[in-house]
Amino acid sequence: MGGIRHLSRRQLIRDTAGLFSIFGLRPATIGRAAELPSFDFGKGFVWGASTSAYQIEGAVSEDGRGPSIWDEFVTRPGAVPDAEAARIACDHYHRAREDVRLLERAGVNAYRFSVSWSRILPKGVGPVNRAGLDFYDRLIDQLAEAKIAPWLCLYHWDLPQALQDKGGWLNRDSMHWFAELAALLGRRLGDRVGHWIMLNEAAIHSLFGHGFGTHAPGLRSREAIIASLHHQNLAQGLGLQALRQENSVFRLGTVMCLEPVRPSSTSALDRAAAEIFDSFWNRASLDPLFHGSYPANLAAEFERIMGHDDLDTIRQPIDFLGVNYYGRIYVQVDQSSPVGVGFGPIPRDLPFTVMGWPIEPDGLYDQLVELRDRYGNPEVYITENGRSTGGNASKEEAVDDEDRIAYISAHLSYAHLAQRNGVDLRGYFVWSLLDAFEWNDGRKFRFGIVYVDWSTLARTPKKSLLWLHTLTDR
Repeated sequence: MGGIRHLSRRQLIRDTAGLFSIFGLRPATIGRAAELPSFDFGKGFVWGASTSAYQIEGAVSEDGRGPSIWDEFVTRPGAVPDAEAARIACDHYHRAREDVRLLERAGVNAYRFSVSWSRILPKGVGPVNRAGLDFYDRLIDQLAEAKIAPWLCLYHWDLPQALQDKGGWLNRDSMHWFAELAALLGRRLGDRVGHWIMLNEAAIHSLFGHGFGTHAPGLRSREAIIASLHHQNLAQGLGLQALRQENSVFRLGTVMCLEPVRPSSTSALDRAAAEIFDSFWNRASLDPLFHGSYPANLAAEFERIMGHDDLDTIRQPIDFLGVNYYGRIYVQVDQSSPVGVGFGPIPRDLPFTVMGWPIEPDGLYDQLVELRDRYGNPEVYITENGRSTGGNASKEEAVDDEDRIAYISAHLSYAHLAQRNGVDLRGYFVWSLLDAFEWNDGRKFRFGIVYVDWSTLARTPKKSLLWLHTLTDR
């Protein structure tokens, strides 16, 4: 990485010519992309784009795919704005080759995607659906032709419904179901896939899907949060073991949404609430993996369901950690929440995306530095970062996405600062390649660097895609 130069935030802002002042302004006032800073992250830096299976594939009933928990969840009245949108998504299942060409146009050298578990194993375990596995075979071959490295994520929130009927992540056997999937894919695809991601955001899946009820499978209890998170941690450990046994040269890691948690007020109650929520959101995934223990303020709850060797199973060595970051989390006491904490007011002086998420690129720096100082400075890749825009914008407005370029550039500036201050940062994946089905928000928001026309599913590269290409060395 060369010599480390310690820079202050003040120096960074001066060096980037006041880049961050743009966030409070209207899109028409934003400077052109050519005026934004360039970055030298060093030779071998990975530039990528990310997606997930359920958000883009569609074809939910084709070629032997079994139903997932999201297929069931979207049918519930009021769960999502448009259930049919989930069934079609971006039709990536039929348009994968076209989407690989878009990755080429973006100039990326890596593509992070997830597999649909129920497309490969319709019942979650047992007989393999060859047509589903063949789809990923073809996709990986197409990526190889384009000289784009596949980064395969084994699980991104879409458990087969057949396994949910057996208790899902509340069932301790779930760790073995997951290890079986990992071993199967390692054998079948390991000759062309070198980078393997176990889970995407286990804590978020547990909180929103098993506690708040706003994501599949729609459960609402503190006990379900604890059990589902612990069993995902165990599954991650067994998955790492299974893939390491398949091939010792695999590069193995996992992905977490890591974001600093702050109280919405200065009250002692809200400060205590922030500590609890930080443990759920960040520490209950990080601490057992890197330190072999759960946070002290949650440890007793995990111990009630823990086997005596569980922490040894969870604390497996990883080759890399993926970090998903969008902004700090602001919370307050909320006794109606299963964790006693809810999302609170955000400081008024902060700019926002259309989703109401604060834009705080300096928070990414804080999070990366904490990994350096508290968790042994693991090899890190930013595996999700991006800006939402309105889903109903015209094609012309959506494609002219200078706001997204500025957002990404600001976050890259702070990522670059973190790297220069000793963080072992090796890559950046934008979220997302395509405008996609955004879970319980349906098609209300667009994160893609490619515009998708929902009436025709035609793809149009946005300015952000063309700008991203200028950063890469392809």
